[in-house]
Amino acid sequence: MKKFRTVYHTINTHRIIPGKTVRFAVLADLHGLEFGPGNEWLIQKIQECSPDAVLVSGDVIVRNCTDTFDTAAELLTRLAESYPVFYALGNHEYKLYTADPGENGLAEEYLKYEERLKKVGVRILHNQCELLEAEGCPFTVYGLEIPLIYYKKPKSPMLQTEEIQQLIGKPDQDRVNLLLAHNPKYGNAYFEWGADLIFSGHYHGGIVRFGRNKGILSPQFQLFPPYCCGAFHRKNQHMYVSAGLGEHTIPVRIHNPRELLIVDYRGREEK
Repeated sequence: MKKFRTVYHTINTHRIIPGKTVRFAVLADLHGLEFGPGNEWLIQKIQECSPDAVLVSGDVIVRNCTDTFDTAAELLTRLAESYPVFYALGNHEYKLYTADPGENGLAEEYLKYEERLKKVGVRILHNQCELLEAEGCPFTVYGLEIPLIYYKKPKSPMLQTEEIQQLIGKPDQDRVNLLLAHNPKYGNAYFEWGADLIFSGHYHGGIVRFGRNKGILSPQFQLFPPYCCGAFHRKNQHMYVSAGLGEHTIPVRIHNPRELLIVDYRGREEK
């Protein structure tokens, strides 16, 4: 029986009214898994946490398995009935999204999957942004899609801040900027771009984990990858890398439980 744990993080900030909290539920790397029939256990836990929004940082499906499209669509449809759902693509989705539907039947099925989600209100962010207002705080949610060369195994080029700006523009200085960016390898560029909150996945916790932030291997076969899992901070900027809810390619987890992230953005008094 598949199990997951719920991991909580809290950010104290002066950008929200003191005493108010905005809560985000973060899903990453589900890869078509189910926790209970119809993902009922996962949905129930999210409902218990009462988030203001659900953030999806990619790889909810497996690109060569259309059964996972239905599993993911049913889950996100249920969640969209109660919460704003923002969805940035991982490499599994992006490979199908950029393929030629005329030459790839799976790509055609994937586009139907996206249309199904859009009809129920899921905000799929193709290098786009959407606005969110919660507890009197203005947020902008960006979904970053990077070219597939940045997922190349075993080596990929470094992503520059200027390239991120070309894809999604510059962050809005008058709002809290949330960046959904599947691949955490480029955490330095995400910080330098100016995101206030960054949500990633992709590494599946490093396969074998030593402590909260250290794992052995990334899906790109990088040993001891930085930004492997957990929370990373630069002054008032915060990055959260989920160990994910599923796995793919290397279906192994050692000291590395599946997880749902809950992140609270909590108002504090100015010093």
